[in-house]
Amino acid sequence: MARPDPILIQVPERIEGESIVLAAPVAGLGPLMAAAIAESIEHLRPWMIWAQEAPSMEASEAVMRRMQADFIARRDLVYQIYAKDASGQCTELLGGTGLHRLDWDVRRFEIGYWLRSSAVGQGHASAAVRLLTAMAFSQLQARRVEIRMDDRNLASRAVAEACGFEFEGLLRRDSLGVDGEPRDTRVYARIEA
Repeated sequence: MARPDPILIQVPERIEGESIVLAAPVAGLGPLMAAAIAESIEHLRPWMIWAQEAPSMEASEAVMRRMQADFIARRDLVYQIYAKDASGQCTELLGGTGLHRLDWDVRRFEIGYWLRSSAVGQGHASAAVRLLTAMAFSQLQARRVEIRMDDRNLASRAVAEACGFEFEGLLRRDSLGVDGEPRDTRVYARIEA
């Protein structure tokens, strides 16, 4: 049986929650992304290789356009996280999330997320993970959704656990931290019911 070409798979460009909206990347929003990262560089630096220095608006715009192209091609499904006002309109850019390391044959996806410093501790990461997980299982027919993080990242671990992901194991010294030193990776997962 021929498998469908991933580019033909319908993936929503907007996912609405009670207080947040997940929106696919759109050209022109690089300056918003640059500002969010610049505000949060100290908060993100220990965990994100791409957040070692504040990006220029031009560099962020190039990243936004690459993310848009990857979304369309179904190579990486990145979303920006926005606060939502009472009328349902997107307001402040809170951070980013997405389905990464896509395996369309197995229907296995990995969720990643980050928040700007001013949005931390308000439940936005957990809300984004819940929305993406529900969409992955319902619309993309996921069989497995994972969250992986540096073993030292307690905040990310709390999000995975709050969203019902089961700890499956510790991959010892399987990756390098942003400092180039070997790190352990915690693997959490949910599987189709």
